[in-house]
Amino acid sequence: MHPFGLYASSALLAFSSYATAADLDSVVNAAARKLMAEQHIPGLAVGVIVDGQQHLYTFGHADQASGQAVTADTLFEIGSISKTFTATLAAYAQANGKLDLQAPVARYLPELQGRPFGDVRLLNLATHTSGGFPLQVPDAVQNHAQLMDYLKAWKPTYPTGTYRTYANPSIGMLAVIAAKALDTPFQLLMEQQVFPRLGLNNTFIRVPADKQASYAWGYDKAGAAVRVSPGVLADEAYGVKTSVRDLLHFVEVNLGAPLADKALASAVNTTHTGYFNTGAMVQDLVWEQYSYPVALQTLIDGNGNSWALQSHPVTALTPPMAPRQDVWINKTGATNGFGAYVAFVPAKRMGVVLLANSNYPNEQRVRLAHEILSAAEKP
Repeated sequence: MHPFGLYASSALLAFSSYATAADLDSVVNAAARKLMAEQHIPGLAVGVIVDGQQHLYTFGHADQASGQAVTADTLFEIGSISKTFTATLAAYAQANGKLDLQAPVARYLPELQGRPFGDVRLLNLATHTSGGFPLQVPDAVQNHAQLMDYLKAWKPTYPTGTYRTYANPSIGMLAVIAAKALDTPFQLLMEQQVFPRLGLNNTFIRVPADKQASYAWGYDKAGAAVRVSPGVLADEAYGVKTSVRDLLHFVEVNLGAPLADKALASAVNTTHTGYFNTGAMVQDLVWEQYSYPVALQTLIDGNGNSWALQSHPVTALTPPMAPRQDVWINKTGATNGFGAYVAFVPAKRMGVVLLANSNYPNEQRVRLAHEILSAAEKP
């Protein structure tokens, strides 16, 4: 395949009440090429689901040195989109009666009893409302014992549940607690139970030897080939590697595709529950949602850097907002060499996945996704 060729998985059939597949192909092909040229992106994979039809598109190189082309099965780092799987795991543990998201951390980590972090509810870990953590685990924390010491000494900046502060330590600890509740190491739990039961057979925390040839190289701002570095809570907060084919299937599951494991299906739906409101955005379990239809600028603003780097006041939704159909649900993710975005609209039965081996601006990801879904919806 030519490195800037187009690969579409579905037959060229007209959608009932949607754009034709040929029209969609034309929009994706032109928009992807333009974005890659403007942002100097080596490789890009795009997945679109519209009315039950999958469309997969691949462009450019997974490895610039060898000239290896991106395919629908190329593995990309998805950064913080990994957190949506962590939230699914926690909801799954709850559905199986092993975890209570309303319970405090200390119920599952007794060593934190009497400490401020021990009083934080698991729900707050899953909604970035713990009270204030740095974005990353501090560099001085190199192992589990040091992590526990750090959490014992932690003091909230804000009362729990009053501010949204996007942070890897809180989501990472949600994963640690869920794995402990299910009595299985996190990596094994995800790779041997959760991913397969979601129908994801090319999704990993640690890429196995027989899949290394499919693992793309990411490229940093200087153009150097990079991959994510190991670190405390890295696996749990931003460690998933997957393909556009698999991640698009995860979107299908979030749109209601049936699962044999009913508890897991319930868990996926639970992650769409809204718990806090801040501006135009409702914070679900990791996922972020906006009332649909939604203006492009609202999405750009809501996915801007300030939402990851600054704290924002929130209002608790009482009772929580049940999963809705008329919403745009999304999540961004990145590592030093990769940039990803996922968005879907349940009411329209459509969604999009963008995977790139370059950490380009969120605004450009949102613009591309919005352009694609707007074209897909047009009759």
